[in-house]
Amino acid sequence: MIKSLKLFFLNKSENLDFEFFDKKIVVKLQKFSSLNLNSFDIEIVFENEIDSFRTHDYKWVKCNKEFVAPHFAPKIVKLKNGFFAQPNIQDGIWEFNPKFKNKVLWRFNPENAAMLTKYSGRENKKVLQPVASLFDFNQEIAFLFSNKNAVELSRSPIPFSAITCFTDHCDFDSLENLKLQRIFFKENGIKVTKGFFLNHYSKRKDNASFENDADELSKWENDGHELCYHSLSQSIKNDKESFDSFCSFQSPIKSVPTWIDHGYQPYNFSLYKNLNFGDADFEEVLIKNKISNLWNYIDSGTSTSGVINQLNSNDFTLKSYFNGIKDLKIKDKIALKIKIILFHYYADEKMIMKYKNISSCFKKFIEHKSFKQLFFFFKNLISISIPLLKVFFFWNSVKNKPFPLAKYSPLIFKHRIQDNAFSIFQTLEMVDFKKSLAPKNINKLIDESGIFIAHTYFSVPMKYHFGKLFKTETLIDNDVASNFSYLGEKVRSNQVWNPTLNELVQFLSKFESVRLDVNDSGNIFVANNSDLPFREIN
Repeated sequence: MIKSLKLFFLNKSENLDFEFFDKKIVVKLQKFSSLNLNSFDIEIVFENEIDSFRTHDYKWVKCNKEFVAPHFAPKIVKLKNGFFAQPNIQDGIWEFNPKFKNKVLWRFNPENAAMLTKYSGRENKKVLQPVASLFDFNQEIAFLFSNKNAVELSRSPIPFSAITCFTDHCDFDSLENLKLQRIFFKENGIKVTKGFFLNHYSKRKDNASFENDADELSKWENDGHELCYHSLSQSIKNDKESFDSFCSFQSPIKSVPTWIDHGYQPYNFSLYKNLNFGDADFEEVLIKNKISNLWNYIDSGTSTSGVINQLNSNDFTLKSYFNGIKDLKIKDKIALKIKIILFHYYADEKMIMKYKNISSCFKKFIEHKSFKQLFFFFKNLISISIPLLKVFFFWNSVKNKPFPLAKYSPLIFKHRIQDNAFSIFQTLEMVDFKKSLAPKNINKLIDESGIFIAHTYFSVPMKYHFGKLFKTETLIDNDVASNFSYLGEKVRSNQVWNPTLNELVQFLSKFESVRLDVNDSGNIFVANNSDLPFREIN
């Protein structure tokens, strides 16, 4: 069934020995455990050509184009001899190039598949780095073959339903709008992971915090929402006070397992190393407070019409996004196109900083009549204009290319800080709830058994934000309310699972332990006690 297996690691390659049992090929990687590999690939060459792949939305597609089976998606192929082939574990990513019809690359932690944001230096320079991998080389890896069936696993306790998860940043929350949000979500049967500031230290007096508004935030928890840290305060104290607060804080309630970085707080997951705060010290604070889920400070993209499913990399292309905003005014459309090209298509921090500097340089020129700033304005403008023009000149070759940080559909993955593993999650920026949660988008998500982990600001007041929840300070937008009502109906009818972030993490963690096998009759089956819903396909 398999012609050859080859391991690619540290710019080397090595043929792998394997044992063939009846309809099962076992690969042993124990000898590589001492290398502490953080990334590697296994090249699988089948004796027969691949006919079709099982996709993230549990459908068959012919193998006539490039294909990626990300984590939490089926890794199942149908060979031209009629046999199904799939691995016994769910780790890693399968990648296929149609130039090689009998070959699959099984990738473990490839570039951009599981990334972390780290800020460094006085200017908080942003750098992306891969997670510290936790692959167990001592476990048995096997390839299973059957001409009778394959097995696919559900990402939801409601078998093969769509999943909507909201992680809300509390930057603009006040006691008044917190109450309005809570009542609104209760009326619509929607659960969210609601960020909160533990301490009241803010430039805005009406900013909500647990210190001042514990009663209201406790009502959120009582309604079934998850409360999560959004750092510890809105504004930033000096470094010593910040780290003193971080090292001494205690959970205000029984369990707050999720932490979402806010701004440039020096103790943030994305920043603590900048001031030489050690991994062991940072981890100790997390363990002491039972924090296990951390945001990687990355959005796969920005949701709009037709852009909603984090498992569908085709949503995260320039063509998809431009189609989603085509009905906006020309001025707004141009601004959003430039932003999506720089922030997501290129995802180049130097380019993004030049884009941000254009506005600041122009303001300084106007205010101070500084021709030096005018020079920098044009320098930055020309610098970003060239890559922008390249996109439009070569539109046909770039329009369907998935964004770098969305290609492998990152959702939730493990990272070792010092001695312990933590769950890292990546989000989908969701600002425009009119477009993002329109019935057409929700139906698309349901049809694809899709998922999003939304990065939201439910109480954002900025006028330039389209489709926000609040039309005025106290009035919720009617169109947005209608969309949430529709989503609530789909949740109640079990077409959508709406977990909190921690509920989602806990459920999807079951993928780590589930094992498949093939019996003497040639049937692939779930070999251990797992309560993950599954089904046979044939």
